[in-house]
Amino acid sequence: MSAGPVHGTWEPRPAARWEDAFLSGNGSHGALVFGDPNDERVIVTQHTLVRPNGGEHARPPELAAELPALQDRLLAGDLSAAETFTDGRDLQWVQPFHPAFQIRLRRPKPAEPGAYRRHLDFTTGEATAQGVDLSSQVFVSRADDVVVQRIDTPDLDISLDHRLPGAPHDLAVGQGAVLTPEGALLTLRARYPGSDRGYTGVTLVVVSGGRTALTPPGLRITGATSVLLLTRVLRHPDRSNAPVTPNADETTPNGLTGLTGLIDPSDPSDPDPLAQARALGDLLPADEDPYTGLLARHAALHRTAYQRVTLDLDADPTERALPGSELLARPDSPALLERLFAAGRHHLLSASGMLPPRLVGLWTGDWNTAWSGAFTNDANLNLQTASAAAAALPEVTESLADLIHGQLSDWQENARAVFGTRGAVAPAHTDGESGLTYHFSREYPLHLWTAGADWLLKPLVDHDETRGEKDPRTAHALAEVAQFYEDFLTRTDPDGHLVVVPSYSPENRPANASWGAVNAAMDLSAARHALLTAAAYHPDQPERADRWRALADRLPPHRTNTDGALAEWARPGLDDSYDHRHLSHLYGVWPLDEITPYDTPDLAAAAHRALELRGSENDSAHGHLHHALVAARLRDGERVAHALRQVLKGDFFHDSLMSAHYPDRSVYNADAAHTLPAVLVEMLVHSTPDRLILLPALPVAYPTGRLRGIRTRFGAELDLTWSPQEAHAVLRPTRSHRVELRTSSGARPLDLVAGEDHVITLRAW
Repeated sequence: MSAGPVHGTWEPRPAARWEDAFLSGNGSHGALVFGDPNDERVIVTQHTLVRPNGGEHARPPELAAELPALQDRLLAGDLSAAETFTDGRDLQWVQPFHPAFQIRLRRPKPAEPGAYRRHLDFTTGEATAQGVDLSSQVFVSRADDVVVQRIDTPDLDISLDHRLPGAPHDLAVGQGAVLTPEGALLTLRARYPGSDRGYTGVTLVVVSGGRTALTPPGLRITGATSVLLLTRVLRHPDRSNAPVTPNADETTPNGLTGLTGLIDPSDPSDPDPLAQARALGDLLPADEDPYTGLLARHAALHRTAYQRVTLDLDADPTERALPGSELLARPDSPALLERLFAAGRHHLLSASGMLPPRLVGLWTGDWNTAWSGAFTNDANLNLQTASAAAAALPEVTESLADLIHGQLSDWQENARAVFGTRGAVAPAHTDGESGLTYHFSREYPLHLWTAGADWLLKPLVDHDETRGEKDPRTAHALAEVAQFYEDFLTRTDPDGHLVVVPSYSPENRPANASWGAVNAAMDLSAARHALLTAAAYHPDQPERADRWRALADRLPPHRTNTDGALAEWARPGLDDSYDHRHLSHLYGVWPLDEITPYDTPDLAAAAHRALELRGSENDSAHGHLHHALVAARLRDGERVAHALRQVLKGDFFHDSLMSAHYPDRSVYNADAAHTLPAVLVEMLVHSTPDRLILLPALPVAYPTGRLRGIRTRFGAELDLTWSPQEAHAVLRPTRSHRVELRTSSGARPLDLVAGEDHVITLRAW
């Protein structure tokens, strides 16, 4: 047995494609590092960089006055009524995410041939490249919000280059270079076509030894012992109407060349590059090597978060030592799952900060980002953040909370405009700026979807349970969602049950009806959960809480169809469409605990049958891993293993260990990379506020291992070890509580005392 898993990955050659570049990030800035010794490229991204496309002005459709008529038609059996519930607009995508620019470092003289290695350290996020006569390091500081790069080579040409795939031909770009006491300052200013918005990149170049000369818009360094670069990007309105073509021979009043007409010192929205340079210079430690000091400040935050949870599957030491590209060719290797678990934690943490991860995390090298690189709330964002509470990444949960609370007023506008209610309704897509619902069409009537707020708030509730304290911001948001249901749930069926109408199951439709129907299973589960959770968060308002609980009690039960499967629509007469990538109807199984093998065995059996019948449609990575998460809750380890095999054998991962949306590494996308750690946790441990389930769905392919640092929803940290003979769990509770222990052998109570370790030994599970 080796010492343990490898907390990093490496390659014997530079990245040839941006998709294979190693990734670093701090939840605000991102870096894609190629590691080329002769022409190094570092693509810089920033979470707020979205290109205006009309979405910045879009509003939700004003449809509330037409809602009663739509409800009447749907309840009367008009199966296509929702197709006309629109204001006639064309589909409007949210503003697309895009890269800022690439930092280019060219060597006038080619590097000496010989041994080469690039490496990414997951514990620090530091990407390094080492050749015969080259050493470079890059990381993005969580402490100082800056991209830090050091390169040890005497001669370099340095520039900022916006010319990345898909960049608009009419993007207005101005660049500048100026010498400073520390070395030099490079700036790149861009203004979007037809817009008053833009962004500015600032790179401070600190040179040790040698000579620095301006070669506008870049610079040349000769005879240096080392070069340090500090880079930031700022997004801002750009109100300048001056010429947009830079003139490198002119000099602005503040001494920068190449920025004529693109900087207005009198406009507070326009960042002053020299002020930004001074701010970057102020980050440099005075009493130690600057790079070492900056890295130490950052690593104290990144390493602490990353190392809270580790997974060891007793992999072969020889396979653990392989480069990532070779390990990916061994899909049955436990070493691959170890590395992808570790990489997923690093990437998820690195993509989370000012915002949670996008569809592409925090990274792209192409302006034509698939699906706008949006936050997609009807599955993808929820799956990517699924491990946050259990796997001890509150940084991820907090970034999700910031997105939600920052957009809550927009959610209220959605409720008013579309449904004519109080409260809040989340959009299915957001660019991070607007939480308004405007991305919808006939085939994707996402404006009808009402379950999103509950799904987005669920990780915040889980986090509150792990720490044993209710966040008042979460309580407020839950109350807004419950208030929406108070106003929306007004129709009843002949049995007196409330009816969710219109109702939408992302992104599917009944086999015999159109999009937009009645009583989608997801909507029922979400409404019930939101109302009951809001009541639990407001014990000080008993009348209000009782009203919400009463509404939840009046919702109809789930329906089992003629195939014995949990129906995607509880409304009789709506037939299931099985071959679909989404599993929205099994929301009550995962992420909720509404349907379990222990409390609702008949419904759990119907849910399992629904899972068996579900196809994979277009083989989207999120569909396979969503399937695995549901299977783990239903104690089906072999189905978990099958779903994992589909992803591991489908060539979904780039050499960077970031993932793709489709097999054969088609369409860069973070779903698989960020969701896989949640799958591995769920197959080993699941908890509720009153229950602990150990090894619910362990595939036979992983007979031995250790999982350390898991947080439970009853307030205990857990370490788990297992082998074919026995399993041990050590619980470190922070509060005293009785919980139920569940294994395959049955159930028994556990009395936990705060501050006292509790050891569990299992001979069978």
